[in-house]
Amino acid sequence: MCADCLLAGLSTCQRVVTVQKGPLYRVRGSHITLWCKVSGYQGPAEQNFQWSIYLPSAPEREVQIVSTVDPSFPYAIYAQRVRSRGIYVERVRGDAVLLHITELQDRDAGEYECHTPNTDERYFGSYSAKTNLSVITDTLSASMVPQVLTHTEGDTVELTCEVSKSTTQHTHLSVGWYHLRGAGEHHAEEVLTLSKDFVLRPGPSYKQRFLAGDVQLNKIGNTTYKLSIRGVELSDRGQLYCEAAEWIEDPDETWKDISCKQTGKTSLTVMSQGRDLSVDITAAETSLSEGDTLQLNCLVGSQKSSSKHFRVLWLLNGVEVVRVDPHGVLIWEEEYKERAKLGQLQAFKQSNMVYVFTVYEVGLKDNESRMRMTVSTSTPQVVVGDALILLCDVQGATSPVSVQWWHLPPQHPGPRMLVATMEQDGTLSLGSTYQDSGTRGTLRLEKARSGAFTLVIPNTLDEGDGGQYWCKATEWSRGRSWIEEGETAVTVSSMGLDLHATLRSRIATVRYGQIFELVCQVNASYTLEEVPMSVVCLRIHNAVAADEGTYQCEVEVWRRSSLPLGQPAATVKSNAVGIKVVLPESKLRVAMKESSVEIAGSADTAIECRIMFALNNSQFAVTWYLLPPAPADATPLQIVRASYNSVLEYGAEFSSPAEKSRFLSQRVSHNAFWLRILSANPGDQGRYYCVVEEWLWLVDNWYKLGEGTSGRTTLEFKLPERELQLEKTNRSISAREGEDVTLLCLLQSTHLPTTYLSATWFWGKKNGRISTLLTLRRDGTIEYPRESLVGRLHLRRPSAGDFSLTLHSVEKDDAGVYHCQVQEWQQQSEGKDWALQALAYSGYTQLTTIPLESTIMSRICSSPPLLNFILYLPLVLILLLALVVVFWYFFGKSKSNKKSNITGGKLMGSRKLS
Repeated sequence: MCADCLLAGLSTCQRVVTVQKGPLYRVRGSHITLWCKVSGYQGPAEQNFQWSIYLPSAPEREVQIVSTVDPSFPYAIYAQRVRSRGIYVERVRGDAVLLHITELQDRDAGEYECHTPNTDERYFGSYSAKTNLSVITDTLSASMVPQVLTHTEGDTVELTCEVSKSTTQHTHLSVGWYHLRGAGEHHAEEVLTLSKDFVLRPGPSYKQRFLAGDVQLNKIGNTTYKLSIRGVELSDRGQLYCEAAEWIEDPDETWKDISCKQTGKTSLTVMSQGRDLSVDITAAETSLSEGDTLQLNCLVGSQKSSSKHFRVLWLLNGVEVVRVDPHGVLIWEEEYKERAKLGQLQAFKQSNMVYVFTVYEVGLKDNESRMRMTVSTSTPQVVVGDALILLCDVQGATSPVSVQWWHLPPQHPGPRMLVATMEQDGTLSLGSTYQDSGTRGTLRLEKARSGAFTLVIPNTLDEGDGGQYWCKATEWSRGRSWIEEGETAVTVSSMGLDLHATLRSRIATVRYGQIFELVCQVNASYTLEEVPMSVVCLRIHNAVAADEGTYQCEVEVWRRSSLPLGQPAATVKSNAVGIKVVLPESKLRVAMKESSVEIAGSADTAIECRIMFALNNSQFAVTWYLLPPAPADATPLQIVRASYNSVLEYGAEFSSPAEKSRFLSQRVSHNAFWLRILSANPGDQGRYYCVVEEWLWLVDNWYKLGEGTSGRTTLEFKLPERELQLEKTNRSISAREGEDVTLLCLLQSTHLPTTYLSATWFWGKKNGRISTLLTLRRDGTIEYPRESLVGRLHLRRPSAGDFSLTLHSVEKDDAGVYHCQVQEWQQQSEGKDWALQALAYSGYTQLTTIPLESTIMSRICSSPPLLNFILYLPLVLILLLALVVVFWYFFGKSKSNKKSNITGGKLMGSRKLS
């Protein structure tokens, strides 16, 4: 049966296959995934999937790639990559999979099709879906000059990283600095990152130092990013490196990192002001393959080190390998002497401060598995007939893993029973006791995510399904294997409850974090030996908002013979008890001072939003608004909202790519936010303010405690003293849809030969924000903020002072008020900045659009002959009707008289003959 249809209450199922929405752009050489899922199906819960591609060179020809059911499915060009798991399918659940391509190639570009073979009683619905994938060049680069630095506590450390890209698609960059505390350490700690949304985010250990201004990341050029750490601490020693990522927005509006680059590492030794000796270890490479060379450097720091001698010991997993005495003499441990003689191991004193240890052709004996396991259950105690859910979480494995689940019933010291096995390729098999789906239901062993294996037993039979459950994970690599095991216990009970239930609580309103208790009093006219108590308590520790609501306890009595598929012998619910949880009170205060900002020309500016007070550990969402200068009752326009987790959401008036690139929300300190406006123009004038929301993590979720609104900051433009003479006549024109219309902008004065002119056209609707249509720059280039209008706007310029704008194929939404601004610029001297000398605004042109249907009716009604005909139509109809009546009267009467005369003549004739 198809579960989706049954849940929806439908009697018929329609299969629907959905694939990741395209087009997608991914970088050559990267590891990519494409998801595909099916719903509305009949048949088994585990569906099969087949992936194919249609290449651009032969778009009608299907090329088969990989299948979950047929090993012979791949065509020859993909067979080897499938066998070596360069291409494979990961099953997320029974009806959803991920297609993995571990190293994307140029020939992988094309249209991908995901197909699900039919398991339904009849064909009904869709059985495949397609998406497009383009392979682009990886242009991202990140570099830093490797250094070995030695500093004393309190010094300042500055490192620079060069990051660049030249991707033709619209992408964003994120740049971050990371810290490795010791040699061989694989977990890097985040220092400070500039996210793809232009927000600075410190790592947990550096948050307070960032807020205090001691840790900073600044962009000091087009491609240069500088990390500054003031007051360096002992905990900062280790290795520092820079990591850059390039992000692209997919059609489903999610951002994907398509390329990531790391720089070389800089070793930092920090000497204590009160201690003269420091030791640090670095590795040229922290991830190696068998046969590679491992080189480790031991860095010894000490004041006046040239006059001192050191003894250095090298250890592997805590066991000494070799020591270097103060004169540089090597003393190898016995088990490593042979490898040292063969040249496989080498140690030497490079200088009085640097000691080198090298392993040539490193092997698995120099490594150990980092696989770790956690076994747990979300159903530690269940009633017979309920489901068991067991989780085996495997972490640290770098190679494919197989998983086995075993069961030992309670009070049965016999051998463990195999429940289920999942091989490295996702193949599933069940133990002999669990193969009959009619008893416990269809067992499921699923890989929910990387390393997380969930076992679900839908229906427990009896107490014997309780006991111990073991998870055994095996990691395979180069003919060797590592095994980890873990276990968890569950209890399956057949207890029933009593028949009468009363629920009570001592308090109805609970403060956040307070304990509250609900007591369910159970009574019956009979006793059950399996129920040892008649009072059930529910105690909630650390109450959260999600605990608010109405509570009831439900009591059921079951007969043993009816398990697991029968109905309870009796069911009763208690009375309802309402619990209200009161959240902490917000202490948020936002600066309310009114201010103004005056700028000249096309300059950058910033407007500040400052938080005066808030609770500790609060996070803030900041929304910026603009009140246009006119009319007085204008509705505030949302510019951009930065949520408490730094997700940006632009308002409708500011959602174009051009506006997004000009209006940036940034957090510059722990209590100050800026709205940066790049290349501001007169259309940006108005009153700006922010609304700050205070959010707090309360055990289970983020909650909004309150909000505050800042004072207004007025943005004004300082106009030059000299004004150009621009034709200022106000006009009102109408245009039918589809017609062309020209809007006038005429300069009446001349300008100096050493100056250059620029012009900008503006458009706005009543009570709406004035937006920019196009800008003619002083160098003659034209910028179109709204790309949809590029083909419809034409700046004709028949003369030097004519900046008139022609709008082609007028549309209904083009109605509004248009005006232009002309600016005069002069360069102060060779190589210097340009200065604004004068500007002027044109008059306003009100454009009214006439719909196409109104145009057709007006042409009909404006035709004089047709209009006369319509006016006189009723009179004509009346005259025609009168003529018909008169004609019928005379014609009918004449015909009747003629018949009478003929008859009379015959009668008179017969009398005469007689």
